[in-house]
Amino acid sequence: MMLDDPSPLVRQAMAEVFSRSHDAPAAIVQALSLDQPSIALPILEHSPLLIDADLVDIVATGNNEMQCAIARRIDLPASVCAAIAEVGTPAAALELIENAQAELAPFSWDRIVERHGHLAAIRESMLVLEGLPAATRAALVAKLSDTLAQFVVARNWLSADRAGRIASEARERSTVNIAARSRGEDMLDLVRHLRATGQLTAGLILRALLSGNLDLFDCALAELSGLPLARVSALVHDRGGASLQALLVRAGLPESTFAAFRVALEVSQEMGYIDSVSVAARLRRRMVERVLTHCETDGKSAEPLLIGPREVALPSSDCFGLRNVERGHVLLDGVAVLPSDAGVA
Repeated sequence: MMLDDPSPLVRQAMAEVFSRSHDAPAAIVQALSLDQPSIALPILEHSPLLIDADLVDIVATGNNEMQCAIARRIDLPASVCAAIAEVGTPAAALELIENAQAELAPFSWDRIVERHGHLAAIRESMLVLEGLPAATRAALVAKLSDTLAQFVVARNWLSADRAGRIASEARERSTVNIAARSRGEDMLDLVRHLRATGQLTAGLILRALLSGNLDLFDCALAELSGLPLARVSALVHDRGGASLQALLVRAGLPESTFAAFRVALEVSQEMGYIDSVSVAARLRRRMVERVLTHCETDGKSAEPLLIGPREVALPSSDCFGLRNVERGHVLLDGVAVLPSDAGVA
């Protein structure tokens, strides 16, 4: 009878009393959860009597306030999180991200990025999370670079081609930085994501190698070649050139890049074990210098590294000093860059 009371204050008082109770009448709790938002919110946020199927249905049919209330629930199960990621509003997605006890599956993270990654609040909340999967972090970076490129083009600050090229270069730098903090299965998932999104190009793989990230280099070749990672690592570190060339051919990389990969690996083997940041910086510097020197003397090998006449200064923070690069070789953060069209099918 009280559920039929015309005054919403009566039903709201009932909702507040029953919202945290394990012994409340289930039928009354169910009815209150479907009432107007001001009455349903306490039930949706706190009631232990609502099952997952009830919550999923309410997410699908409820408004923004109701979705946000559900997203704030303690120990929110993966099925409900997936529903919010799939159909929830940006505000509900933000509540979900900030709910430390929500059980978000990797595909739910990716769906939030796909639907709301263009929003700054969503990106900022996700990027500060320590346990965010590397593939999701890379997808966020891609969303950010695309958003910035569209912004500067809309403002007529840069041409679409120029903005796209700068965004692509920045995205590759960020990807290598993300990979540097990834290990094991997280690294493999990142490489699979890069391949699925068309970002696993020869340029990115060379950038990884010249940055000293052999893990990303090995995982990328394993993904492209279809060989086990242990087998790829053995072939990469085999001092015989034939093994490396056969691996690069199987991975489908352009033949014109083989010399750059070979020279960079030779320098890495000469330097040996890296036990400090300063040694790593010297390794990166020597790799870049040797690759550039080889390309300056071999016109055929230089072709894939040419983007256009440009003067580039290597950052002193990486102990590189300053050096002008001629013949259009482009170095970004001390790493040679291949054009985006030198990719892998």
